Amino acid sequence: MAKHSRIYSVLFNKCPRCGEGDFFVSKSAYDLRNFEKMHKHCPHCGENLVPEPGFYQGALYMSYAFYVAFMVIVFLIVVNFFEQYLDYFLFGIIPILIILTPWFYRLARRAWLAIFIKPAAGEV
Repeated sequence: MAKHSRIYSVLFNKCPRCGEGDFFVSKSAYDLRNFEKMHKHCPHCGENLVPEPGFYQGALYMSYAFYVAFMVIVFLIVVNFFEQYLDYFLFGIIPILIILTPWFYRLARRAWLAIFIKPAAGEV
C-alpha cells in the first residue's frame, strides 16, 4: 500500500497529506488519557489537521456508517454460517460496539479529513 494514499493514512493514523506524521497524539485508540487528542498540525509536514471549528461534525455521520456496515457484515456472517448462534449475536453486539467506539471514533475522523486533503506526490 502506497504511503501517500488516503487509505494508508486512514488505516495507520497518519497525516493525509504526507503519510508520515501521526494524526492522533497516541498510537492506541484505547489509551484512556489521550485517545481523542489530535495534533493541530502534522508533526512532519505542518498540514493543518483542524481546518475550522466544527469541521469534524461530519465525522459523526462517517462513524455511524462504519457502525452500520460493521453490524450488517457481522449479522450476515452469523445468519449465513452460524445461525444457531443468532441469540449470542443479538446479546453480544452491543458490548462489542461499545468496545469498538474509540476505534471507530478515530477511524471516522481520519477518513473525514482524508476526503478533503489531497495526498502529496499526486497519488490518490
